[in-house]
Amino acid sequence: MSRENVELVRRLLPRPEVDLVALFREEGSAGFAEIFVSFFHPDSECVLRLPGAESVTHVGLDGWRDGWRDWLAPWASYRSEIEELIDVGAHVVVFVRDYARRTPGAAEVGQIAAAVWTIREGKIARAEFFSNRGEALRAVGLAE
Repeated sequence: MSRENVELVRRLLPRPEVDLVALFREEGSAGFAEIFVSFFHPDSECVLRLPGAESVTHVGLDGWRDGWRDWLAPWASYRSEIEELIDVGAHVVVFVRDYARRTPGAAEVGQIAAAVWTIREGKIARAEFFSNRGEALRAVGLAE
């Protein structure tokens, strides 16, 4: 089943050329829940773990959308490139490089990040987003 979990996560992650700011700010994102309802448990959690701050948990598809809108609020553009997906049974660890601009035409800044996606019964039950890859690996019991 874990190979299917990796493929599920891969299908849900945006291609590197997709601007997440445009995707989530569009009024069309009101249909976000309708598009993704078959991929997520209704009570799925989106957890943002940022350095120096308390983690924030958003629940349900509306929570996911709101969490992403909050995260993307300071950016004019934001995109993400998958570097690696690691199969850990019910979890998929995803290593990414994120790129963003504060204002249109500004220099793009980058960040190395990670996420742990948890799959239950073929659907996303939880995703935790980390700015530190080591923390993501430790969250699933792996060493750096």
